[in-house]
Amino acid sequence: MSDPATCWRVHPTGPLHGEVRIPGSKNAITKHMVAAILADSPSVIDNAPDVGDVALTAEMLHAIGAEVMSEGSRVIVDPGPIASGSVPEAFTGRNRIPILMLGPLLHRHGEAFVPMVGGDDIGGRPIDFHVNALRAFGAEVEVGTGGVSAKAARLHGARVSLPYPSVGATESALLTAVLAEGRTVIENAAIEPEVVEMALFLQRMGARLELQPNRRWVIEGVDRLHGATRRLAGDRLEGFSYLAAGLATGGAVTIRGVDQANLVTGLSALRRMGATLEIDEEGITARAPSGLQAIAVHTDTHPGFMTDWQQPLAVLCTQAAGLSVIHETVFDGRFGYVSCLSEMGAAIELYDQCLGGPACRFHESNYRHSAVISGPSALHGAAIDVPDVRGGFAYLLAAASADSESILTGVHHIERGYHRPLRQFAVLGLDITPDSLPTRE
Repeated sequence: MSDPATCWRVHPTGPLHGEVRIPGSKNAITKHMVAAILADSPSVIDNAPDVGDVALTAEMLHAIGAEVMSEGSRVIVDPGPIASGSVPEAFTGRNRIPILMLGPLLHRHGEAFVPMVGGDDIGGRPIDFHVNALRAFGAEVEVGTGGVSAKAARLHGARVSLPYPSVGATESALLTAVLAEGRTVIENAAIEPEVVEMALFLQRMGARLELQPNRRWVIEGVDRLHGATRRLAGDRLEGFSYLAAGLATGGAVTIRGVDQANLVTGLSALRRMGATLEIDEEGITARAPSGLQAIAVHTDTHPGFMTDWQQPLAVLCTQAAGLSVIHETVFDGRFGYVSCLSEMGAAIELYDQCLGGPACRFHESNYRHSAVISGPSALHGAAIDVPDVRGGFAYLLAAASADSESILTGVHHIERGYHRPLRQFAVLGLDITPDSLPTRE
């Protein structure tokens, strides 16, 4: 991963063409790594992406006594004895993985501590759902300024009803329930493909669980889990992003390794914008020979339009004819990246009303969660500091669509979530030159 003192000089080269193979997602691999410490023997996770969050999660697991080894695209996790139930405070604010480790560490040690979580600044992502679920399992939980402490002699099955189908809270409850004594029912749960993928991994490890209608997971706790092997599905977020890269620059990109079923809502949106799709067992190609048309989209939990698709979609909308509307219903601060797009020439206005879809939970709030985008707009190169993973890819996509050079700093954020982006974009024909930032005297 690039040093924080590295920048990328992006030289637009016109339409992007070619094909990229998409590995598993950072959201899937890191959760599988945490799940693996519940077992009494090593696990193997294949098709792992080369992203910063994998290395960071490996560091956390090393800190509690597990062994993590990488062999090409395989990550091997040997839980060993798990010498410590405490994740060091040095990992404070690095990502959101520590909160998922509480349940597994309680099962292994009876006491646990994890530092305060971080992650991208995209709006409120409180840990209340996680804490309340752990308390329902019988844990004593204390939230302090430095982190979260918990203890429990034995965790028992519980009925966990989530106020919102949070992906992280659902995963946290699943990781706790599989070894808890008795039956657990998780209601109003997330059913995103990555959640199901982790559940399938747990099932291979010996967990007894099933997904029922109406967003219900039912888990019968078992006494032990064993190591397992699983190959990750291709990252649906990354796949959509590269299809958008081809369309935004007037080219055509083929993605390989992503299941069409995990992209169906995103592909439908591209088709509504005028894209022509070629889909077979080998891959998916998107092109728009007659140009792009405006669209109205609202994000939602799965199977709705993914919140992490809206950033590349916003760049696409800057190149589409007409007024497009994106209504964000998942995170209240998801449009933080828009200001830099505006500096590059995008015509985007943000509103605190629910536009482009039904009233959402941010209705009548002060959150600006709807964007109206007028296009097509001529984008210009700019100097941009990347603040987070998803907004960073949108900037990179805008830079590829611009009429002059852009300089991106903070590019380590992009590499934290995307598999070898420099190599992938080079295959598509984009000229990106890594450079060192000038030192301050």
